[in-house]
Amino acid sequence: MRISVIGCGYLGAVHASAMAELGHDVVGIDVDERKISQLAAARPPFFEPGLPEILESATASGRLRFSTDIAAAAEADVHFIAVGTPQQASGYSADLSYVDAAFESLLPHLRHGALVVGKSTVPVGTAARLANRLADAAPHAALAWNPEFLREGFAVKDTLEPDRLVYGVASDGHVDATSVLDHLYRAAVEAGTPRIVTDYATAELVKVAANAFLATKISFINAMSEIADASGADVTALADAIGHDARIGRRFLNAGVGFGGGCLPKDIRAFTARAEELGVGHSLAFLKEVDQINLRQRQRVVDLAVAALGGSAYRKRIAVLGVTFKPDSDDVRDSPALDVAVQLKGLGAEVVATDPEGVENARRRHPQLEYTTSIDEALADADLVVLATEWRDYRTLDPADAGRKVATARIIDGRNALDPAAWRAAGWQYRGIGRP
Repeated sequence: MRISVIGCGYLGAVHASAMAELGHDVVGIDVDERKISQLAAARPPFFEPGLPEILESATASGRLRFSTDIAAAAEADVHFIAVGTPQQASGYSADLSYVDAAFESLLPHLRHGALVVGKSTVPVGTAARLANRLADAAPHAALAWNPEFLREGFAVKDTLEPDRLVYGVASDGHVDATSVLDHLYRAAVEAGTPRIVTDYATAELVKVAANAFLATKISFINAMSEIADASGADVTALADAIGHDARIGRRFLNAGVGFGGGCLPKDIRAFTARAEELGVGHSLAFLKEVDQINLRQRQRVVDLAVAALGGSAYRKRIAVLGVTFKPDSDDVRDSPALDVAVQLKGLGAEVVATDPEGVENARRRHPQLEYTTSIDEALADADLVVLATEWRDYRTLDPADAGRKVATARIIDGRNALDPAAWRAAGWQYRGIGRP
């Protein structure tokens, strides 16, 4: 099929490349000329495993091209809206200005029978509003909502082999949106991927409800880690034990410095804001505490670092391992790791931060820190090491070898990613989160 993808950031670039890889003819459109130039040259503007390969394959085949001109969408039959919905600067609500601008710019270029498909994460009610606008301005076209469930670091696989497909469609639409989407995702549908066809509001809620649940699970185990610290229990063993309950599961029960990135934090805040607008704010009041627990974890790691240094971080050299919000990504948006590094710097420490992929993004946001991509340089003469992002390179460090590089063998394991016994045996003063 002929497809346009409006918005070529993280979501849009991956989606456009994957759709072309599946055999569709795709044009990716974005107002950012630099981004479009990079993508057209098959150079992703961000780090995502597997994306360079499918981007190069799709552009070389001629099935994928990029443009800054919205008119390039005119020949497409299906148009994906994949722009960002960041948190508003003045509050917790989602900023829908990019969605609205993309939608309005697309209206004059919709062919008869065209299908507009929302991919962006939006507050419930947005799709119905846009459908009404579409009915007035382009009654010959239709709208569907098809939320994404991408995990950074696994986004290509999640797009090519989704674990579920959700279609939010109008019951009285003159365009059979379900059939169109089934054709687009034919490989996944034929592979037996679960498919949920529902209304707009439910489709919008699926993504934010999933993120809210995952955020709650993370903050729950972090709350348990506070209890573990106070009682002498081991939160990792606790998570293992309750994780064997099939109703609970072990995933996302890893205590640590907390969650971040461009989705979970802003999505749960926007969800609570929208609930309040609908007059049911009490139903999601607990998400405010989920958010607070998450932010409190960052301060806990800072407090542990200061305590390990004898009560003051002033002029102490601290190696912070990791600045991205998670491994296998260069995303530093709302990153707990970067926040910890900045807070320690604010206490007068000499912070050296390292990361395999996120250094340049971090440097643009916080140039006051010292950065290196070399683990050895970061560890050299350090008074304290803080593991803040669980990259494999850090999880597999040899504690004996690392101990020979630092000034003092002290480590705060902000992700509970290391073997405490091995590090202590190598002479390290080890402290995890909620671990005795």
